[in-house]
Amino acid sequence: MLIRVATMDDIEQLRCLYSELEIDAVKYQPEHFILGYRNDDFFNSIFESSNQDILVAEDNGKIVGFSHVMILKQKNIACLKSQTAVYIQDMDVLECERSKGIGTLFIDAIKEYGKRCGADFIRTEVFPQNVDGMRFYERNGFGEMMKTIECQL
Repeated sequence: MLIRVATMDDIEQLRCLYSELEIDAVKYQPEHFILGYRNDDFFNSIFESSNQDILVAEDNGKIVGFSHVMILKQKNIACLKSQTAVYIQDMDVLECERSKGIGTLFIDAIKEYGKRCGADFIRTEVFPQNVDGMRFYERNGFGEMMKTIECQL
């Protein structure tokens, strides 16, 4: 299994993975998510960015997972420490490939990516209904730091 930075040649396989991810998002929170289409401009904006990448897990030429990561500086507010985070915007491993250690390989690769970029920590969000996802992140050293709450209008 190889974890590497995605290229333009990976777009079609990435679209399939994003579709799987969106199906889960709609299942967990249909009030916020719909199935969409990621056009070439979406991928180009990431590939051309200086603060984000898509990492892919490749097994014998087939992409079996991805993680869209971003380097984000904390807001410049007097009470906040000046820190930088690796933010995991999206992460998915094909359902048929889960529980094989690929997610943990991603977390290890993201930690290295963050160190190279001068980040202090990793941050992400998980649907509260995604019990398996929560367990995965907790097994990999993540803990709840804050809760996001909302109210429909």
